[in-house]
Amino acid sequence: MRAKNFFILFLWLALVQQYAFSQQKTALLPVTKVVDGDTFWVLNSKGQEEKIRLIGVDSPEARNSGRKRIEYFGKESSAYAKRILEGQKVRLEYDVQRYDRDQRTLAYVYLEDGRFFNALLVQEGYATVATFPPNVKYESLFIKLQREARTKGKGLWGK
Repeated sequence: MRAKNFFILFLWLALVQQYAFSQQKTALLPVTKVVDGDTFWVLNSKGQEEKIRLIGVDSPEARNSGRKRIEYFGKESSAYAKRILEGQKVRLEYDVQRYDRDQRTLAYVYLEDGRFFNALLVQEGYATVATFPPNVKYESLFIKLQREARTKGKGLWGK
């Protein structure tokens, strides 16, 4: 019985540690390339280029690639991300799942001045909400911001 309790305690501690690790924020990392509104590259703490995909948001496609085609407001969304991110440093925050099926790092992104970039994209109408469990930490915030952007006709919600 004692061994069983110890095992359960060990598993619980392992889960808590994994959750705490997943919630960490990185140091400021330089953005090296912006692909589009929701994907970009940083130079990580190991000096390696790392592809980042924003969690919880989806920007329209800005270019034709493979089976994806340019979408309405894609060019504007991409230009906005480039204007905000190029030449900047960002801080990454992870959620439960660290990588997507394409091995991109999934992250919430904070600008050097503290602004929450994922939220900013939705708030200004350059992205829509797209959450996929288990990475749902800011889902309610994103939904609220999208509703407000749509009501105000911002970005892709404009006429």
